[in-house]
Amino acid sequence: MALIVQKFGGTSVGTIERIEQVAEKVARFRDDGHDVVVVVSAMSGETNRLIGLAHEIQEEPVPREMDVLVSTGEQVTTALLAMALNKRGRKARSYNGSQVRILTDDAHTKARIREIDDVRLHADLASGHVVVVAGFQGVDEQGNITTLGRGGSDTTAVALAAALKADECQIYTDVDGVYTTDPRVVDGARRLDKITFEEMLEMASMGSKVLQIRAVEFAGKYNVPLRVLHSFQEGPGTLITLEEDDAMEAPTIAGIAFNRDEAKLTILGVPDTPGVAYRILGPIGDANIEVDVIVQNVAEDNTTDFTFTVGRGDLARAEEVLQRTADELGAREVRSDSKIAKISVVGVGMRSHAGVASQMFQALADVNINIQMITTSEIKISVIIEEKFLELAVRALHSSFGLDAEPTEESAA
Repeated sequence: MALIVQKFGGTSVGTIERIEQVAEKVARFRDDGHDVVVVVSAMSGETNRLIGLAHEIQEEPVPREMDVLVSTGEQVTTALLAMALNKRGRKARSYNGSQVRILTDDAHTKARIREIDDVRLHADLASGHVVVVAGFQGVDEQGNITTLGRGGSDTTAVALAAALKADECQIYTDVDGVYTTDPRVVDGARRLDKITFEEMLEMASMGSKVLQIRAVEFAGKYNVPLRVLHSFQEGPGTLITLEEDDAMEAPTIAGIAFNRDEAKLTILGVPDTPGVAYRILGPIGDANIEVDVIVQNVAEDNTTDFTFTVGRGDLARAEEVLQRTADELGAREVRSDSKIAKISVVGVGMRSHAGVASQMFQALADVNINIQMITTSEIKISVIIEEKFLELAVRALHSSFGLDAEPTEESAA
């Protein structure tokens, strides 16, 4: 018997029929003797509907009132799921974030969890109840409803698992685990049995949509075992864990991640003087625009060309800010490119295997793909390429690193 936290997303509870199916799944775990806490999202499309209503009233709604509004979506789902469980003879109680007292800061629409009062939850579990908690929401010190931002239900589930010292946090979604890359791009992509928090964090930050980055960070910090499972198909899923055992050291690369939401900006002919990088990127940061890959090239005439990437949605605003900087610095030109993509190879095995970068670059060269920018970390190598070559690059790298092959008995043990 174990204490398990289960999270079901919007598509998993998108209709009454699916809520009934979730109730059947939860009831089976309860019948096996496990204590179960369930975290649910709003029904699929409901949050967007509520946001749309708000914008019909006010172009820029007050954040506090937006939190009050959008938090209602999850409360509907918790009540319906608790009803479905009670109908099946399993005791269940639903709670919103303030009733559990998921205490957050007061940053409305993007709050961060500070602490969780687990007394009531433990009491309910001890009395044989399934506890159903609204994801995505909490309450600040003044009693105001807060929300954690899009995807916040994953974070709620992991935070509850950490507070309750759960044996496992299970994230149910519309895929049956974490794959070596997107199966829609590579037919030979395969499900991973295990992956480390570090690898999952890198893959999530590089564009893998299976889990929210904040949830993975939280799980890694508190060492909460995470398992990604399909909502309506049986299977072992993928376990995300802190451990790097022998089985996980066998492959050099765990997966290939990619992100189409990239744009590139270059400021040319900037005087090569101390502090110039700050003078370029400082105003970008002040505009609350996140910068990713950065490359600086110094010319013989004591000028520098400075290139960096931003999210595609921030390109117009970043270009406007950079043009003002260029005028102030006397730069020669500002260029932009929105037709790029980032592709990354990720794996903790890089720590003990040489030649990963050269193998990556060779694989791309073999299919005539030019690399525009390169960035690395201890377990990741990322390159910027033309977007039109993205899928070709993913397939080439997936094949080059042997990710199409089934794992051997030794590595899968």
